[in-house]
Amino acid sequence: MSHVFPRHSRKELPVVSRGEGPFLYDTSGKAYFDGSGGAAVSCLGHSDPAVLTAIKAQVDAVAFAHTGFFTSEPAERLADKLIENAPGNLDRVYLVSGGSEATESALKLARQYVFEKGETKRRHVIARRQSYHGNTLGALATGGNLWRREPFSPLLMETHHISPCYAYRGQKPDETSFDYGQRVAQELEDKILELGPQDVLAFVVEPVVGATSGAVPPVEGYFKRVREICDKYGVLLILDEVMCGMGRTGSLFAYEKEGISPDICAVAKGLGAGYQPIGAMLCTSEIYDVIKQGSGFFQHGHTYNGHPTAAAAALAVAKRLIDDGVAASVAPMGAKLVDELKTVFGHHPNIGDVRGRGLFLGLEIVKNRETKEPFETELAIPARLKSAAFEAGLICYPMGGTIDGKLGAHVLLAPPFIMETSHIDLIVGTLEKALSKVLP
Repeated sequence: MSHVFPRHSRKELPVVSRGEGPFLYDTSGKAYFDGSGGAAVSCLGHSDPAVLTAIKAQVDAVAFAHTGFFTSEPAERLADKLIENAPGNLDRVYLVSGGSEATESALKLARQYVFEKGETKRRHVIARRQSYHGNTLGALATGGNLWRREPFSPLLMETHHISPCYAYRGQKPDETSFDYGQRVAQELEDKILELGPQDVLAFVVEPVVGATSGAVPPVEGYFKRVREICDKYGVLLILDEVMCGMGRTGSLFAYEKEGISPDICAVAKGLGAGYQPIGAMLCTSEIYDVIKQGSGFFQHGHTYNGHPTAAAAALAVAKRLIDDGVAASVAPMGAKLVDELKTVFGHHPNIGDVRGRGLFLGLEIVKNRETKEPFETELAIPARLKSAAFEAGLICYPMGGTIDGKLGAHVLLAPPFIMETSHIDLIVGTLEKALSKVLP
């Protein structure tokens, strides 16, 4: 009998035995292509020699030192690497152990920054419906997914939510995509004015929405308008790139394609590529200097901040992505994969939309392609699709509640950047067979 507390207590899972490139193997020897990178994590696959070597070397030197007493060479070098390659004016890096910690750190830094500036009334956080920013209480409160929030709602701080930029569902027939983006961006200004500009702290948003909606990219001009609104009212723009960052959408930082820069940015998942638990919060020098010249102390922290071994792993990952050009392969490989997905599913009666950027792609599953009507929730399409694909040797990431937290379904694909062209047929063909098994 197992004493592990699993994610789902009524499922028997195989035991993973090893990883090789984009494949994982269980103890029976069965191979699974990691078509979702776990949860958009394993961008370098599961056996990268450079990363493994870096981890072993760091453990031999010093595995852990608390940041209350020491900094470390890998943490310093990783921070330099990230800032060197971050477009805009991000200047400082706060290393944590994952995405939820990065979001919590961003929220608390935002509040301490305005507090030390003397703008003590600023407290309201605005995000978008159907967003996901992590599972700790502050991050969960910020997220806009009703299904995730509902059981814990009495424990959550007050937050406010506006419409997502979700053209497939929200754009009107007589509306251009640009006009649609401006319309939903205007909801941010309207909400700020409703709450009182002097009372609004931050707008938290994913550049490309991940788990809750399935790789939904923004329309052109949306984020430029968002940046203008935040600047107008002194509201901090916090970008959550935990899932879509670190090369996943075709540029190291997803916001690069929007022609803007955030005040604070959270990254994780692909930062460590799964080799060690790590995340990071990046902020501007303006924010950092207010703290430095004020209290001098960020009133926040976790035991494993700046963990040397995790930082050494992430530095090796960053070198592979940037210096070795692995991230440069994402856009061309993603274009090939999305072309094949559109060829196979572009006219499928139950696939309403094929979308995404780079190797961050989603397919929205519908009951009726013409009306966009979703399947009944009771059919449990996402769970059954996940099981069917897994049985056939493909790991993918189906989710329900795509539209409003209850209705709708999609499947997310986020394969390792090291995948080869030959793997495209494996992904698409296996997914097609799995869908045919579960769709009514």
